[in-house]
Amino acid sequence: MGRYLGPNCRYCRREGTKLFLKGERCVLEKCSFERRSYAPGQHGQRMRRKQSNYSVQLRAKQQLARLYGIREGQFRGYYKESTRIQGVSGENLLRLLESRLDNVVYRLGFAPSRKAARQLVRHNHIVVNNRRVNIPSFLASPGDVIQIEEKSRQIDIIHESLRRSRELVPWLSVDKVNLQGSVLEKPNREDIPTVAQEQVVIEFYSRV
Repeated sequence: MGRYLGPNCRYCRREGTKLFLKGERCVLEKCSFERRSYAPGQHGQRMRRKQSNYSVQLRAKQQLARLYGIREGQFRGYYKESTRIQGVSGENLLRLLESRLDNVVYRLGFAPSRKAARQLVRHNHIVVNNRRVNIPSFLASPGDVIQIEEKSRQIDIIHESLRRSRELVPWLSVDKVNLQGSVLEKPNREDIPTVAQEQVVIEFYSRV
């Protein structure tokens, strides 16, 4: 299945909640979800039927995957890894997703959305421990230092994003002057502001 190239706002409308996929636009009145909060398509405004248990699990999985911008094959890989790690599988899954480099760049405030952060990573604008890393799925570890590449420090989108107030998660620290941040520790569930039903997602994949 190819990469989705349609409007991101359809994802929010389909999941029935804001996924904040377009940065600042999502908090403005012109947000499509604010104007049309019903599901997309010609039958979107019809009253929704009672959802089955499978449907609830599928929607929870789709919502989380779309929130982090991950396709099915890779997301399933994160599920398998989360079940191998010691601890609660649902929390392990969220911890892996939060540790992705594109998400860390977004959490540090260097990009207005995860999609924009992914683009910064892919275009060689991000340095990890003094080495360029252009793989969005790279997993950051405690002690890692994430910086904006020296030649990329004048990119407008980075400075515009930093000017907007965004609460920093406690497992990260950021130096806005030097455009660098650090991973202080592994994220705990209570320190992850993502609204998700991670255990329902685990149930979805473990049903067979």
